Amino acid sequence: MPRPYILAETNWKHLKDESFDLAILPWGATEAHNYHLPYATDVIEGTSIAEESARIAWEQGSKVIVLPTIPFGVNTGQSDIYLDMNLNPSTQFAILKDLITVLNRQGVKKFMILNSHGGNNWKAIIRELGLLFPEMFLCVTNWFKLGSDSGVFEKPGDHADEMETSLILHLTPELVLPKEDWGEGREFKNKIKAFSEGWVWTERPWSKVTQDTGVGDPSLATKEKGETFFNLVCAKMGKLLVDLSNADINDLYQ
Repeated sequence: MPRPYILAETNWKHLKDESFDLAILPWGATEAHNYHLPYATDVIEGTSIAEESARIAWEQGSKVIVLPTIPFGVNTGQSDIYLDMNLNPSTQFAILKDLITVLNRQGVKKFMILNSHGGNNWKAIIRELGLLFPEMFLCVTNWFKLGSDSGVFEKPGDHADEMETSLILHLTPELVLPKEDWGEGREFKNKIKAFSEGWVWTERPWSKVTQDTGVGDPSLATKEKGETFFNLVCAKMGKLLVDLSNADINDLYQ
């Protein structure tokens, strides 16, 4: 049966008499993830988390709708990695402006980007869109930032690491290469110390900071860890969707 909280699956017979409080847009990327994970890793993760979190919220009575996932993200630092697809931030702004225009006109006044790609940087875009759409509540979530505090994983990383490999082993194991094909995920650090201290930033040229396009050792990944983390993230995200759906956006602070 079509899930009524997934826009791509539902239909006009259902939607013509429906209304929603919150729209969720998963946004991923199409890029290399070490040797062993699919280029659609971020898309698979973001879509799966959005759909399961929305199910949790819907079953608690929250009127949420998941929009189709955007499969391309900002990959300006990976221009020499074969078929890593790039959307510039200005393109992302244009896409969001058009989509939010529809939601605003049709009375869906709460909108969340469920971000699934570290290269997407939304704050400046959301600030500008907030001025253009003052009646809209706009926010962004980064589910992957929950990994380091989850207690599930032993080796920290940020791309095709233990966490992402575990998730894909849980969600789409048929797309993961055998373990003997996994790269080490070694990251080369900037020689200038300040860049590793967190108070100065420059874009990382991906082919110079990685051996295999991965950042973080995936060797301890398991599907069991992936399932545990997925359920943890979706429970937390589902609670957020309930809270956002029920919230009075004009009375959020105390």
